[in-house]
Amino acid sequence: MATIECKNLVKKYDDGFPAINDVSIDIADGEFIILVGPSGCGKSTLLRMIVGLEDITSGDLLIDGKRVNEVAPRDRNLSMVFQNYALYPHLTVYENIAFPLRLNKNKGDQKDLDARVRRAAEMLDLNEHLERKPGNLSGGQRQRVAMGRAIVRDADAFLFDEPLSNLDAKLRGQMRTQIAQLQRTLGTTSVYVTHDQTEAMTLGDRVAVLKRGVLQQIASPRELYEQPVNLFVAGFIGSPEMNFLPAHPRDGKLQTPLGDLEVPEGHYRAAEGKDIVLLGVRPEHFEDARLVEDAVRDKGTTFTADVTHTEWLGNEQYGYIRYQPDEQVKGKLDELAKDLDGDEMQPQVVVALDSTSRIRGGESADIWMDTRKLHVFDPETGENLTRDAEAGAKLTQEAAEERAAEIKRAKERADEH
Repeated sequence: MATIECKNLVKKYDDGFPAINDVSIDIADGEFIILVGPSGCGKSTLLRMIVGLEDITSGDLLIDGKRVNEVAPRDRNLSMVFQNYALYPHLTVYENIAFPLRLNKNKGDQKDLDARVRRAAEMLDLNEHLERKPGNLSGGQRQRVAMGRAIVRDADAFLFDEPLSNLDAKLRGQMRTQIAQLQRTLGTTSVYVTHDQTEAMTLGDRVAVLKRGVLQQIASPRELYEQPVNLFVAGFIGSPEMNFLPAHPRDGKLQTPLGDLEVPEGHYRAAEGKDIVLLGVRPEHFEDARLVEDAVRDKGTTFTADVTHTEWLGNEQYGYIRYQPDEQVKGKLDELAKDLDGDEMQPQVVVALDSTSRIRGGESADIWMDTRKLHVFDPETGENLTRDAEAGAKLTQEAAEERAAEIKRAKERADEH
């Protein structure tokens, strides 16, 4: 295992474009870091810089405290799992997993090689497939073979480049669980690139969000979700994504297309003095007003809106509310949509409703909003004016402590077997 330190890393191509622009990330020994962001944000480039497949224009890359900018990829002792598996079709599963050990003649004898291959195969449920060729395996099985090849090397760190993107949704879910369990058991430092935020939120100790080569925020998944630093992070993290509403602070209330909202004093102070702000509120912070308990009703505000349609998913449902866009911020929201790989920001609010709600499309309904969960953003800078940095740091610290305890338990269970 190893620490990995990225210090002010820059990658510029011949045209001068900075694919990675002054990125600094310290990865602790045994930590699972996710690099996430929309297409073209630089996440795969940064991973390739770490493994040595991309030159570093400026900055320093340290592995276990040693600068490795000019060290060849084969000498960095890092294992990479690629999107396309990179298996040898003429070799069996056994030989594909053993291949890195065959390359290193001094790594050990045949008995040691066999033991390591079979140990990796057992961890990945591949024992029954060791004599098969990759062409006869499913996508998920092939990806597990690729992971087995990384495991046997006893590398200092695992690097994953969108390893699940070629799999269907069901297989992705299964493999995501397997990768998470594997990393907890091995405790190997891991860096994982994905554009899938579900993978990012469920796998990572910390998640680094990139936009156009610039690091926006690195924190635990929960801190990113509850205390996003800016509009981009708030819009990227979460599914369905956060709703953004234009609001004008007036006479102690925030005037929005949904009506005048009474908000906590701190939220109003954050918006006060500005002509317009953007309110961010997640779908789950709404509810059918008829189903809200009296004990929490006064913790938010109720408004009446026309619901265009609903989607019932069994355990919950979503309602959609259209509103009149505000020209003052439409350009900013459309710019944000493009940054998030969209075309334009639809002037609508998505509200999560209890599955028992009888609200249906085409009718007017009373909707309750938990205003304690609102975020207030500056539409010019994108800054989250209501972010509580101290509370966010506490969430990340708690996540680190919980993860350390989880890894310890996983190792204890592995030792018992």
